[in-house]
Amino acid sequence: MAKQFDVVVIGGGPGGYIAAIRAAQLGFNTACIDEWKTRDGKPAPGGTCTNVGCIPSKALLQSSEHFEHAGKHFADHGIEVGGLKLDAAKMLARKDTVVKQNNDGILYLFKKNKVSFFHGRGSFVRAAEGGYEIQVTGANEEVITGKHVIVATGSNARALPGAPFDEENILSNDGALRIPQVPKKLGLIGSGVIGLEMGSVWRRLGADVTILEGLPTFLGAVDEQIAKEAKKAFDKQGLKVELGVKVGEVKSGKGGVSVAYTNAKGEAQKLEVDKLIVSIGRVPNTIGLKPDAVGLKLDERGAVIVDDECKTNLPNVWAIGDVVRGPMLAHKAEEEGVAVAERIAGQHGHVNFNTIPWVIYTSPEIAWVGQTEQQLKAAGVKYKAGTFPFMANGRARALGDTTGMVKMLAHADTDEILGVHIVGPMASELISEAVVAMEFKASSEDIARICHAHPSLSEATKEAALAVDKRTLNL
Repeated sequence: MAKQFDVVVIGGGPGGYIAAIRAAQLGFNTACIDEWKTRDGKPAPGGTCTNVGCIPSKALLQSSEHFEHAGKHFADHGIEVGGLKLDAAKMLARKDTVVKQNNDGILYLFKKNKVSFFHGRGSFVRAAEGGYEIQVTGANEEVITGKHVIVATGSNARALPGAPFDEENILSNDGALRIPQVPKKLGLIGSGVIGLEMGSVWRRLGADVTILEGLPTFLGAVDEQIAKEAKKAFDKQGLKVELGVKVGEVKSGKGGVSVAYTNAKGEAQKLEVDKLIVSIGRVPNTIGLKPDAVGLKLDERGAVIVDDECKTNLPNVWAIGDVVRGPMLAHKAEEEGVAVAERIAGQHGHVNFNTIPWVIYTSPEIAWVGQTEQQLKAAGVKYKAGTFPFMANGRARALGDTTGMVKMLAHADTDEILGVHIVGPMASELISEAVVAMEFKASSEDIARICHAHPSLSEATKEAALAVDKRTLNL
């Protein structure tokens, strides 16, 4: 007889493993199915984020930043470095160690919370008495039954038409994280989060990097003023970004990759590189899920159709994270996972899409929450804006990193904060104050009146709030 569970989660990425843990905390007999594995076949839960996304990319970003600081910036601090060299294999090995620590941490959390873990691919079999039968295909084949099923199967990298990933010359985020040696010339298609982060890693390590972007504007989803500031910094670093291009034929061979394209002026161009990273977005992953077996509805993109509470068209079947609508962000998936587990328990799960922070971990970092200035203008919302540059911040000067600014947008009448946008040092950490403020519907005056530690980067947030009322103190 199939093992019976109250909740079965298909997928062990940030959304899936968090959903499973929260369900177990709420007293449900819970199982989580995940097929990621290490090269020696051992379980590697954590999904794209842990294995070939957020975690390993941050490890390489940190390593490459250390390398660049040692080569270009330590001398400013009176630290002389001689004979600087790169051990790429050791750098990649450290990245792999960081990933494994996270994999092992998730397995420990499953054990701690009494979540039954099944290593393999989960597929729907049929609706059955007591819920749904799920086939686990892996080293040990078995069928389990779940009263509630949470689909958290994530997403896959989108390939260029006619140029499939071989992970040797034409790379997805997976291959981009394990290039064995620094390429002399590196090309990227797409200047989104993955493109900019991977481009930054390999540029810092010595590669000549060119990014081709189809859109005419740089970081169109980012506040325009912030995007322009970031672009200036990337240009200064030598990260070449061509906008408004149309990519044509891509040829891959022993000598590398050739990309034919037309530039913004309509002129035919060719880019010859050793490696090409393609980062043109991601697509929902339902490979092997067999949704038709139970009548689970997908949309034209292949995403599982859900309502505002992550309910699918089937009773007691839910879906979260990258495989559904909304931003493809690990922390969004986590929040949905917690919310669904709590809804199953009869509680009121909470996810506010308007206060989900976005971060690009380049240098300078870019982070934002809420609406951009161009969005407010388009919607006809009356607003006030306040900015404060890190150039005028004491802690930033001491760090030696004064690029960028904090920008705050507040409603002209009520002063409620509508958006906060940061480009500069530690923006990924600074944005949390703005998220908290917006979640509690704070005004810019509230932030302006809160005491911030001195000297700290967070003082720039306070000063941007003061600037909304045109009363900055340090500018």
